[in-house]
Amino acid sequence: MVVVFGAVFGGYSVHGDMGILWQPIEFLIIFGAGLGAFVVSNPMTVVKSSFGALGTLIKGPSYKKEAYVEVLGMLYATFKLAKAKGDLALESHVENPGDSQLFGHFPTFQKDHHAVEFFCDYLRLLTLGANNPHEVEAVMDAELEVHHEELHRIVNAWQNFADATPALGIVAAVLGVIVTMSSITEPPEILGGLIAAALVGTFAGILISYGLLAPIAASLQGTYDADGHYMACIKVGIIGHMQGYAPQVSVEFARKTLAGHIRPTFAEVEEMTQNLPAVG
Repeated sequence: MVVVFGAVFGGYSVHGDMGILWQPIEFLIIFGAGLGAFVVSNPMTVVKSSFGALGTLIKGPSYKKEAYVEVLGMLYATFKLAKAKGDLALESHVENPGDSQLFGHFPTFQKDHHAVEFFCDYLRLLTLGANNPHEVEAVMDAELEVHHEELHRIVNAWQNFADATPALGIVAAVLGVIVTMSSITEPPEILGGLIAAALVGTFAGILISYGLLAPIAASLQGTYDADGHYMACIKVGIIGHMQGYAPQVSVEFARKTLAGHIRPTFAEVEEMTQNLPAVG
């Protein structure tokens, strides 16, 4: 954002008068009308989540490579326990994940409410006797798709805001032209100022759209897509376990689903699993 606005206003300041760009009425029309349309076109839950997502914009993806190494270790420890003592041995950990000795070794995972709930819900199905991996995978995909759609509504809200601002800039410019035409008898220096003020509306609408709001939407989309790998990794690991594979194989399946820049190597995962404490 600093580069975008620095380049635009820095370039303009070389030959232009910065004072002319300060037109609060034009900004009021654009932002006021845009915000009103934003609220009207989205449910209040989406409006609140959209502004709450600005924190995500600053922080970026929630999961770094270390988090993926940890979650793969968590999957391995869980599946190893299940293989040794049966899926029913997971029941105490599933029912109280916050107090689980097993999950306590993986603090990043344990603090992630959504991931813990997702993982424990499907482990609970295993303890209840679910044994068809294809059916469980279909349910997982449906749940993840619902979550993806909820996040996509936030992205769409910002993108629609971005799409509206150039037109609202034109609205502000037209209103400025109306003011100019109503003052047509004024001397040229006054008319020039009024025309310049009107053109600022068009300029501001386009800059706000392509320099601010559209990049916010694109950044959020990229962050949500990146974070989606975490849940997909857990999903693939559970399906591998349900199909009867050894813990090492299920974890390797999960590792292979990760993007290259966050995917730990086989050696890193192996080192992690070899150093895991025993859980009874």
